[in-house]
Amino acid sequence: MTLPLNPAQREAVEYPEGPLLVLAGAGSGKTRVLTARIAHLITQHSVPAQRIFAVTFTNKAAGEMRTRVAQLLGSDPRGLWIGTFHSLSARLLRREAPLLGFGPNFTIYDADDSEALVKRLLEAKQLSPKAYPPRSVHSVISGAKNRMVLPEELGAQADTPLVRVAADIYASLVPALKQANAMDFDDLLVHPLTLFREHPERLAYWQDRFQHVLVDEFQDTNAAQYLLVKQLAQRHRNLCVVGDDDQAIYGWRGADVRHMLTFQSDFPGTKLVRLEQNYRSTQVILDAANGIIAENKTRLGKTLFTEKKGGAPVVLLSAADERDEAEWLANEYARRVAEGDVAYDEMAILYRTNAQSRPLEEALRFRGIPYRLIGAISFYERREVKDLLAYLRLVANPADDEAFLRVVNTPRRGIGDASLAVLGRAATIWQKPLLETARAADRVSDLRPNVRQALIGVAELLGRLREAVGQADPATALETVLATTGYEQHLAEEGAEGLERIENVRELVAGAAAWAEVQDPESMETLIGSPVERYLTQAALITPADEDRDVPGVTLTTTHMAKGLEWPTVTLAGLEDGLFPLARAAENPGGVEEERRLCYVGLTRAREKLYLSWARTRYRNGRLELAQPSRFLDALPPQVVEERSTTPSWQPAMRAPQPPRLRGASARRLPADLGFPEDVSQDAPRYVKGERVRHRKFGGGIVRAVSGEGRDLRVSVDFDDPDIGTKQLLVAYAGLERDWEGDSA
Repeated sequence: MTLPLNPAQREAVEYPEGPLLVLAGAGSGKTRVLTARIAHLITQHSVPAQRIFAVTFTNKAAGEMRTRVAQLLGSDPRGLWIGTFHSLSARLLRREAPLLGFGPNFTIYDADDSEALVKRLLEAKQLSPKAYPPRSVHSVISGAKNRMVLPEELGAQADTPLVRVAADIYASLVPALKQANAMDFDDLLVHPLTLFREHPERLAYWQDRFQHVLVDEFQDTNAAQYLLVKQLAQRHRNLCVVGDDDQAIYGWRGADVRHMLTFQSDFPGTKLVRLEQNYRSTQVILDAANGIIAENKTRLGKTLFTEKKGGAPVVLLSAADERDEAEWLANEYARRVAEGDVAYDEMAILYRTNAQSRPLEEALRFRGIPYRLIGAISFYERREVKDLLAYLRLVANPADDEAFLRVVNTPRRGIGDASLAVLGRAATIWQKPLLETARAADRVSDLRPNVRQALIGVAELLGRLREAVGQADPATALETVLATTGYEQHLAEEGAEGLERIENVRELVAGAAAWAEVQDPESMETLIGSPVERYLTQAALITPADEDRDVPGVTLTTTHMAKGLEWPTVTLAGLEDGLFPLARAAENPGGVEEERRLCYVGLTRAREKLYLSWARTRYRNGRLELAQPSRFLDALPPQVVEERSTTPSWQPAMRAPQPPRLRGASARRLPADLGFPEDVSQDAPRYVKGERVRHRKFGGGIVRAVSGEGRDLRVSVDFDDPDIGTKQLLVAYAGLERDWEGDSA
């Protein structure tokens, strides 16, 4: 079996010996090149399969490549070493472990195992796991190992208390793992390097063993991984690396694109082959992608082209806010399917952060559009969302034992599983709910005094919450829970992941406020239950327990998770400065360039139709904020773009950012001075009775009453549309704007 190859692909496959750098653009057939090269080495150069070391970045990719090689050879390539860095290193270490003081039956610790060990070491040193979260400590240690930094070096470099503690724990972790005959994931990369340094005869053996070393996704290697393959290939110098510096998007987890940029100087005489012919996207999509990535300064450089000339224009959408954006996309996707253009499972929506999925999920559900999430669970199934809804469930129904078990020790209150088992037995004997039993914990003699007090404290806290929430709307109820429990602080202690969870919490509050907006005020009196109870019913219907995760539908995922995937139709949503690129990207050297590469990855997932969208306002960081279009959009070639907008015609040009300036077009950036009252984006905008306002969904109306202040500021608006009537709105989430045109009419 042979594969058809274009001239550049054939050059990469048939290059006989020496270092080879294959710069493989998106959709250029790099997997085909790698598999064909392995088969070519075996069949045409008589290289035994067991003398080939081929590294991929996922086990799935390794399995697919082995299958393809077998098809080309007509038989299984027995002895071929093909797999991820971790799997191949573990295979090598099973043979060499005794030289490093481990048994060949060593255990491999996953992240949870490692964090549990870190926690025990912290407690042994009388350091508070609350002050130094094990996950954060382990993350620092992991980064040091991948950079091949020793504990004493990390301690010398320490510039924060967390790093100093991590260096101390790191020094204890090494012997603790050895005593347990265990290695963590990072050790699988570091220990082979230790072996080669301490036992040069073993390095010589493995260098002779592997005549050819091939590395896929080379732009994603970290320092330890690059040193490993460099050392293995040192004798024969047959190191073939395949990758795309324009798709290097994992710098935040230790990958270093500089390995690709300096490869030719590291290996003099390197053959460079560029794979620039794209087999995935239309030329219009490639023109957009090429235009954006060309702005990066540190790149080897290439320009993708395709034989699929022309193509549908790239739609650039500016929306009023994130809900407006989501609804427009849902309507557009439904229209495309209804017209027979494409199926739902041939479309995807990509975004920068997981928190952005909430309005998209709700818009798709509202229209009955099936969807699936990749790399993340449904918004309403995320841990932090379920925690907060469990508090509301207990407020609404104190007999909800499952909700009690979820929140009784969240945030941590020193109530362990053994204590809960004792409480459960008492509740069974008394035939009372757990919350009611906790209220009387001083009568449960088997509990330790401190646990009794903690349980009574939980019961009192929930009693205060129930009294405070009363008939409040669900957004206010959620903010009361957050203020009373310290839940956001609890998440903040989890490090970077906790900060993303906090953003999800704020999205939940925004969604609850949006739910209240669309309730019919005239029927509120006749509905059973408090607003919180009705909201919880709705939330339960949004996430049925029997939801079929395998139903084909629109794919929702982060742009990071979309790497390596493709669809006929793709949307990149939320293209706003501060979101994509993230605001913190500018704080790190090369941060904005990595964000631009991530944008490029998203653009090149599309085969036939590409949508780019941004919102003029977005609920972020606990408030409704004005947004500017992403700076990346400035580089779009104007001839490939079709601009669309949901912005109402009444919107004055100075009220918000306008669509991005395209090259060759006049600048339309947001002026530095908007000329508005300074509180336009603050928590307490000023509204007065009788003034006209406009809501992005309900249209124009007149403020009839104003109450509350700060985040509790509410307005009663009598909308022009008689079918909408009067609505009570929470200003912090409503996205109201003053209707200047209505005033002048």
